[in-house]
Amino acid sequence: QVQLVESGGGSVQAGGSLRLSCAASGYILSSYCMGWFRQAPGKEREGVARMDSDGSTMYLDSVKGRFTISKDNAKNTLYLQMNSLQPEDAAMYYCAANRFGNCPKLDPRGRTYNYWGQGTQVTVSS
Repeated sequence: QVQLVESGGGSVQAGGSLRLSCAASGYILSSYCMGWFRQAPGKEREGVARMDSDGSTMYLDSVKGRFTISKDNAKNTLYLQMNSLQPEDAAMYYCAANRFGNCPKLDPRGRTYNYWGQGTQVTVSS
């Protein structure tokens, strides 16, 4: 059973930065699609950034140029560097894994992902 544990959330002012981490059990980062999703109160979950097993990345339009997804296969850890944070970025952020190496192109809500972490809260004050 794959386990994902997020960390790194917190409270920052607008314009600030945070780096989220997702520690995975087992060596899955080299073979699974990995993604970061977020959900704000009253809103649907949305995919923020995703990375194929080969390292190809996809980003939500609103975070392009500000967020960067990366991974360290040796450490079994996925990261999300978030810069220039805005109040609209505030949400619970989740790490997720999809058994297929190529991330689904048409699954912005993450419905096909097999494993999820418990989430880490990001708060951004204006």
